[in-house]
Amino acid sequence: MTISQAAGNVCTVSALNTKKHQTANSVESEVIYLPSTDCAIKSQACLSAFTSYRVGGAADWYVAPRNLEALQASLKYAKERDLKVTTLGAGSNLLVSDRGITGLVIATRHLRFSNFDPDTGQLTVAAGESIPSLAWAAAELGWQGLEWAVGIPGTAGGAVVMNAGAHNSCIADMLVSAQVLSPDGTLETLTPEQLGYSYRTSLLQGGDRIVTQATLQLAPGADPAKVVAITKQHKKHRLSTQPYNFPSCGSVFRNPKPYSAGWLIEQTGLKGYQIGGAQVALLHANFIVNRGGAKASDIFCLIRHIQHQVQERWSINLEPEVKMLGEFQGAC
Repeated sequence: MTISQAAGNVCTVSALNTKKHQTANSVESEVIYLPSTDCAIKSQACLSAFTSYRVGGAADWYVAPRNLEALQASLKYAKERDLKVTTLGAGSNLLVSDRGITGLVIATRHLRFSNFDPDTGQLTVAAGESIPSLAWAAAELGWQGLEWAVGIPGTAGGAVVMNAGAHNSCIADMLVSAQVLSPDGTLETLTPEQLGYSYRTSLLQGGDRIVTQATLQLAPGADPAKVVAITKQHKKHRLSTQPYNFPSCGSVFRNPKPYSAGWLIEQTGLKGYQIGGAQVALLHANFIVNRGGAKASDIFCLIRHIQHQVQERWSINLEPEVKMLGEFQGAC
């Protein structure tokens, strides 16, 4: 579905259609339908199904808009009720607290649109598009530039926010511009310079603006078979060096140059170390996997244990790459 560039007819959220439902655990939940949109704002929505770790409590309110108008209506709903807004993409770089998230969680995973422009070599994508899917699509067209991204389990919006990267490449290297939505409903187009990119971060992290779409500069005209072959090599490398057999969030810590976080953790003797259902992966020490039945508190406490042990041994503070949402006080 195309994300509109104009505000459109944003609904008036004062007139709402509300229905109540009984959940399996006998907790009454509400579903609020915003008029003139396909928005269904749900109360007490369990977030574990929307994170790659498969852990986390419930959101007070949850909505997954499918176009810009519905996204703006959702923000308007939150503003009128003074609700804190949390944005959720593919949930692949997140750890959501067992206690859940207060306010309104807006999932952008259903914002879908992609356009390959052969005249400019630019790819414009909506925030909810899968990065691996885009990498394959570009390769099959013979467009170079996204081969490295085939193993990144996230969305275009999340990749823009965190400057996702691999194999010595990153989003900042190819981003032309990003369209972002402010809490007041206004749109703004930003350049990479305005986003203040650095290693695995941008000025958007920790802020209240939502990425709606991005434009990437690629290089069309190559032999599709060759680009696909290179993309397959990157995918094969990821599968052979990183654990995909258990739920994880990807890399847990940023690499403290000149070291790699995985090497530091492995040399500290923590490979295989486990708290509850959370384990330092045997294949790659910068991954924490959910071996089954893990709680968010298990993963959180393992992160803190790793930080403490590496600090004790190397006097290096490992900075988490995973974003932690919700309340973790007293978890350990």
